[in-house]
Amino acid sequence: MRTSTTLIAYAGGLAVVFAAALGVGTVTGSPIDMTSTHTDSHAAAAPTATPEAGLPAGLQVSQNGYTLSEITSPARAEEPGTLSFRILSADAEPVRAFDELHGKQLHLIVVRTDTSQFRHVHPTLGPDGTWSIDWTWPTGGTYRVFADFQASGAHGQLTLGRNVDVAGDLQPATLPAASRTATVDGYTVTLDGDLTTAGGPLTLRVTRNGVPVTDLDPYLGAYGHLVALRTGDLAYLHVHPEGAPGNGVTAPGPDVTFHTQAPSAGTYRLFLDFQHEGTVHTAEFTVPVGPTTTPPATESAPAHDGHEGGH
Repeated sequence: MRTSTTLIAYAGGLAVVFAAALGVGTVTGSPIDMTSTHTDSHAAAAPTATPEAGLPAGLQVSQNGYTLSEITSPARAEEPGTLSFRILSADAEPVRAFDELHGKQLHLIVVRTDTSQFRHVHPTLGPDGTWSIDWTWPTGGTYRVFADFQASGAHGQLTLGRNVDVAGDLQPATLPAASRTATVDGYTVTLDGDLTTAGGPLTLRVTRNGVPVTDLDPYLGAYGHLVALRTGDLAYLHVHPEGAPGNGVTAPGPDVTFHTQAPSAGTYRLFLDFQHEGTVHTAEFTVPVGPTTTPPATESAPAHDGHEGGH
């Protein structure tokens, strides 16, 4: 884990996209779980279901008759334990059947509220409807836990969110400056495209030591996954790229293209996950979105300290 818009988020047939004046933060080794296969199409990435009243996903603990239960987890930072929760139905019973989405029945996104820590993992579902995963908080602070899922028989995908307060040392993190490039472990990711609330394509190009990477690994059925969080309220959007590995059309890099549109003006943090030679990396972007956008400077923003590699 690292001390670190409408988007085409994937879900129940709704096409939501996000946009922004392009800004890139740092690229870091990702804490994402790396074991999965994927079977659905990426011809047009489907969005996460939009909550009632037009709110972006992740802002509600309950929606459409489903509730994210209280989160059980270690009370203090650096204390190993288990993070667990349930998805409850309208009659307060644990849901035990889920549809597979991008190779997994549930995607768990955990981020510190200042966005300096980010993790995307895939917990295990027990027979009693409890989702659980081995867990250690890296620092103290308040974290937002997002459960991204589709219950079997439900209409559309949901993302529910709940805060968890963690005791321990907390060093406030400054929001990284906007930039169009970021580097990590010899990789450089370049962001191309002018993003606004009107929507449009966003292309991320991956190179290593100045050479375009043309053999990206499929990761969860795609050559890239993008999560966007609006700073302030952490409105959540999850995006998948156009095309899918093995369809005879989509190249494995260096370019990964998303269709994007921001739901509102504001500042967003984007986390791009890509896999190469068996390792997942996460590129972090700070993206300002406004009625009028001015491209930021081209230099890379400084990296945060203390990122944990591996998911």
